[in-house]
Amino acid sequence: MRIGMIMDSLSQMSFTEALDAAASLGIETLEVPMGNWSPAPHVNLPELVASADARRTFSDAITSRGLRIEALNASGNQLHPKSGAQHDAVIRDTMRVAGELGVTKIVMMSGLPAAPGDSQPNWITACWPDEITPILEWQWTEVAIPYWLGLVEFAKSQGIEQIALELHPNQLVFNVRTANRLRAAVGDIVGVNMDPSHLMWMGADPLKAIDALGSAVFHVHAKDTKITEIAGVDSCYETLPWEFVDQRAWNYVTLGRGHAGGAAWWHEFVEHLRGVGYDGVLSIEHEDMAQSQLAGVEESVALLKGVIA
Repeated sequence: MRIGMIMDSLSQMSFTEALDAAASLGIETLEVPMGNWSPAPHVNLPELVASADARRTFSDAITSRGLRIEALNASGNQLHPKSGAQHDAVIRDTMRVAGELGVTKIVMMSGLPAAPGDSQPNWITACWPDEITPILEWQWTEVAIPYWLGLVEFAKSQGIEQIALELHPNQLVFNVRTANRLRAAVGDIVGVNMDPSHLMWMGADPLKAIDALGSAVFHVHAKDTKITEIAGVDSCYETLPWEFVDQRAWNYVTLGRGHAGGAAWWHEFVEHLRGVGYDGVLSIEHEDMAQSQLAGVEESVALLKGVIA
């Protein structure tokens, strides 16, 4: 396996500073956010779409440091009733750039529709009251599956071989069952970006999820979550903003500081990935509000080096 990093982990640095830091830490591959929910601090997507020279300069800056691009990231909500078209445009431009760069993997999310006639997305997580289930089915059959059938064909036309969906709350695809439903409907070009941090606080076991997904694991985010004592009182349903670290039921933390077992748990995580044949990248995603970006990435790299060894 290889150690990688999603570049937003060092969003406070310039492009060249982030590349130099990644190379000096022993990171091998990069996942580059291109827009939508990421501010994409290191790229100018319209420029990369329009200019072969811009793409060459971008690629050369990465490869000249002994790094390579593992994937491009375009996470957003392309099924949003208002902003979906804008997010879809970023996704398709990202795929166009990927094709020009020879990158065959896109990391993104499934998107989440609204209910019929609504103006905001609706994440349905229960089967009651009775009117809920028909809404969820409508989201799948009338919005999501038709959209994804079209996007898959476009992705193939750009040379994309894998679309790795992050199992994320407030998305139509958020667990193994929903990932399998979309794959069955649109094809196995769609797989999963295994980010255990979300599964942890949603109550799933990431190790069992890996085993269930098998070869559908296309990509991995190395990201940890700490569930606090507050969860015992209030549950893990949490609406406080990220900066209220001391008051939240759970927080994203640097690798090894969260899930019970620390580094030992990450050893198990890697072994389960190997058990289903995954030998790809572990892409560090640092979102620990209590630690600086560079220190968190450095600590995460050190943990992963030990785990892989």
